[in-house]
Amino acid sequence: MSQELFKRILSSIILIPIALFFIIKGSFLFNFFIILCFFITAYEWHMMSKKKSYYLFGLIFLIFSFYTSFKMISFSGSYHYFLTVMLICISTDIGGYIFGKIFKGPKLTKISPKKTYSGMIGGYILSIICLSIFLSSRYVFTKPTDVTADIFIFILLVSSISQIGDIIISIFKRLSKIKDTGTIIPGHGGLLDRIDGMIFAFPFSYIILKINIFQYF
Repeated sequence: MSQELFKRILSSIILIPIALFFIIKGSFLFNFFIILCFFITAYEWHMMSKKKSYYLFGLIFLIFSFYTSFKMISFSGSYHYFLTVMLICISTDIGGYIFGKIFKGPKLTKISPKKTYSGMIGGYILSIICLSIFLSSRYVFTKPTDVTADIFIFILLVSSISQIGDIIISIFKRLSKIKDTGTIIPGHGGLLDRIDGMIFAFPFSYIILKINIFQYF
């Protein structure tokens, strides 16, 4: 196991339970968690793009993104929607990383040379598997559900947006001539590196759920 992979796994083992604690507890703790993540992400964006013409636009988008992530709680009065989108993004990222490492194959784009078509497919597969397990859990939902056609499409769309968001942030990193947006998370880089897909997935999910296109849970 490479040192980088070991750091990624160890960081995830520590950070995921902490994030889940603040999300599930909700109320003040959830607000504190979102605000803290926003300030860290905004700082990383500032350091990366402060002399760029798109700096202000990116900062405004970050504010909107974190606002929509906060508003996700209001849809059901619980953490379910927020956790659903977060889980899709995380499983997409992990699936992409694992499948890309194992199967390799053609590169998806020159912008982000580590991304492959096998990784893209792996992201879809793992997000579907993880959401199927999550939605059927009696520990989370009083009325567990299977993955319906609407939910299946929703997963694919959010996973796609998450992967696109990852590539978009890679473009900005390339323009800034940096590898990572920060060093706060060992093995991952900055917080923006870790949630690059989420900051696009949450606004998209919020709008989709707000106009009630899908019959979700």
